[in-house]
Amino acid sequence: MDNSQFSRNQDRLDNASSDPLGPSIGSLPDPQISESELENVNKTGTTTVGLTTDEGVVVATDMRASLGGRFVSSKDVQKVEQIHPNAVLTLVGSVGGAQSFIKYLRVEASLYETRRGEKMSMKALSTLAGNFARGGPFFAIRPILAGVDDEGSHVYSLDPAGGVIRDDYTVTGSGMQVAYGTLEQHYEEGMSNEEAKEVAARAIQSATERDTGSGNGVFIAEVTEEDVEIQGHKDFDELL
Repeated sequence: MDNSQFSRNQDRLDNASSDPLGPSIGSLPDPQISESELENVNKTGTTTVGLTTDEGVVVATDMRASLGGRFVSSKDVQKVEQIHPNAVLTLVGSVGGAQSFIKYLRVEASLYETRRGEKMSMKALSTLAGNFARGGPFFAIRPILAGVDDEGSHVYSLDPAGGVIRDDYTVTGSGMQVAYGTLEQHYEEGMSNEEAKEVAARAIQSATERDTGSGNGVFIAEVTEEDVEIQGHKDFDELL
């Protein structure tokens, strides 16, 4: 009975970390992949931006995925996903790694809410995301985490080493230099969500003009205290 699957599962439960900001049960996957194999992985290339407003947060991403950075493998990728009742995360890096990251983060946030009877704060969610980025096999992802809680609007950028930086606005991805120039010129404190959507779309459009890893339209996520809305637009004129 000691070697049964039941016994092994019981041991994992008994030894599970009580840290509320770590994985609840088990451990993150540890796939083995070489650098040469990683060259043939679908990557998002990407430009993603996140802005705080007086009403919530706005996140925008382009729609292009590439194979090894040389071939456009998809023109209709949704690179921003809801992971929490009032938070979203962008996909930056390998598509598979980013999707796995979102899946694990979404599950842990749901478990937290179920067990504690309250939504996870953005500070706790960002700490958990940083721990996952540092400890998991997610292939150099660099996402934006954005959301709203009782303390206000929050935008964070995450790095592969687990670093978490909060700011009023941020950009990640291969088109970040061009997009940052647009945000520096047009972002203002106290903007409404509608104003922020236009600024975010303009930043993505600027990046798609010069960055070969970004293009094919824009997804806009709007997060408020009430809900999350995500819409795709092939034509920037719908927003500008």
